[in-house]
Amino acid sequence: QVQLVESGGGLVQTGGSLRLSCVASGRTFSNYGMGWFRQAPGKEREFVAALKWSGGSTYYRDSVKGRFAISRDNAKDTVYLQMNSLKPEDTAVYYCAAGTLNEVVTGRGSWGQGTQVTVSS
Repeated sequence: QVQLVESGGGLVQTGGSLRLSCVASGRTFSNYGMGWFRQAPGKEREFVAALKWSGGSTYYRDSVKGRFAISRDNAKDTVYLQMNSLKPEDTAVYYCAAGTLNEVVTGRGSWGQGTQVTVSS
């Protein structure tokens, strides 16, 4: 079982930036995927971005392409989500996810506790 701890959320103005971090511990594998989801009040949790620990392609939902970037530091067992040009509609609780890449992208992986991101207009 993998444990995930997110950090880096906060309050930022429209157009600002934040970087989220997620530290993974416990059972991980080189073929693991890591990713980020978000859930706004009254809405379903939605996929944001994902990648594989071993490198290769990254995946994003259309609304964040060109603004968000997911990356990893294998030595620190950490995945990051750099969020630029933030918009009020990005306001949500952001969750880190881990599992096989398919599990992550389809929302069936392990979850962290979430970190709140609030973008003021």
